[in-house]
Amino acid sequence: MNARSRITARLRGASRRDLLLVGLPLLLLVVAAFWVAARFIQPAPPRTLTIATGGAGGAYERYGAAYQAVLARYHINLIQKPTAGSIENVELLRKGEVEAAFVQGGTARAEEDDALVSLGGLYYEPLWIFYRSSLAEKAPLTEVAQLRGRRISVDNPRSGNYALSLDILRANGMDHDATRLREIGGLEAAAALGAGKIDAVFVVGPTQSATVWTLLYTPGVRLMSLSQAEAYARMFPTLTRVTLPRGAIDLVNNIPARDVSLIAPTASLVVRKNLHPAHMDLLLQAVLEIHNAPGIFHRPGDFPRAQGVDFPLAPEAERYYKSGKPLLQRYLPFWAATLIDRMVVMLIPLFAVLIPVFKFAPALYGWRVRSRIYRRYGELKFLEAEVERHPDPKQRAEWLKQLDTIERDVNRIPAPLAFSDMLYTLRGHIGLVRDAILKREAAKPAD
Repeated sequence: MNARSRITARLRGASRRDLLLVGLPLLLLVVAAFWVAARFIQPAPPRTLTIATGGAGGAYERYGAAYQAVLARYHINLIQKPTAGSIENVELLRKGEVEAAFVQGGTARAEEDDALVSLGGLYYEPLWIFYRSSLAEKAPLTEVAQLRGRRISVDNPRSGNYALSLDILRANGMDHDATRLREIGGLEAAAALGAGKIDAVFVVGPTQSATVWTLLYTPGVRLMSLSQAEAYARMFPTLTRVTLPRGAIDLVNNIPARDVSLIAPTASLVVRKNLHPAHMDLLLQAVLEIHNAPGIFHRPGDFPRAQGVDFPLAPEAERYYKSGKPLLQRYLPFWAATLIDRMVVMLIPLFAVLIPVFKFAPALYGWRVRSRIYRRYGELKFLEAEVERHPDPKQRAEWLKQLDTIERDVNRIPAPLAFSDMLYTLRGHIGLVRDAILKREAAKPAD
């Protein structure tokens, strides 16, 4: 390669050293920004999710199976964990052994710094009080106090059924000494009542509950209509008075034979705050699909409700009830929507760092190239000043040597074509100084 080709290559090229000095710090800045942003990216949603339901044959188990079918469409495996009931469900949530659980209203209270939030109210869970028909010889029983001294099933101590039953019994002054309680529940309690081994059963659940349905059709068993239902609703804020209309269970057999007044807490779905947002969205979708239909105790659209019940409503749930399914999930497959949603946070360094980098990096690189040219201008200016201060011709050789050194350095400056005009201008000024030095030699007087 000849000298001309080498000069052309340097003019066309860029200094690797300049690119390294300018680009490496900016690259490190971008990498650091992406690293910080990555700290805020949610991991991909796990493929499994555990929900605490309840006893076998109960409504929680049935709804858990329905939720399981909804989440399976998105390849999420919902694992049902059978429990003794609502109280145990809350305990498992607080221990972190499950991510979600059905909770009966009034069975738990939010604690300070509690890690639990609600995804809304799902449906009414009436308290059904069934008793043996032989207890009502003259007229149907309408007050809990009429069961004083009787054998009453109140379910197991870790269930919401048990907690609500004791609240009602205590409100009537029927403590353990006055009432013989049986800590059995579910179908076992239904069988015991049908066999005459107990006198009454307190059971909480919707009409679809296996225990409730069995007792409604058990011969010799009657359902109590609470004449004091409104008083209970006023006494306990978590309870609502509801009416089971005549014939609502079975029009052909006229079950029940009359309107029945009941009291009902509201069931809710409670989750841990750190539950993956994608799982929250899927659970909320299941809630809306499954609980939006009308029921015996509510009209269409009454449920699900954006209410916290025992725990505060999750912000994600509040947004979901107002706006529905997230925008990306409306048009994209679940996996793609969650991926994009997670990666959106990476746009932060793009706008906060990359744009300024792209804006200032060329200017910074140009400053480095110009500074190298200006440095040679400074050397040339000092040389010219020295020639003016010391016009002794004897120093001509030294001046020309310094000038040649400056010119060689200028020819070695690697610079893109955009800066070639500055290089040519500098070389022209070097020529002017050389001419000035040579003219001084020519002007030297003869000996």
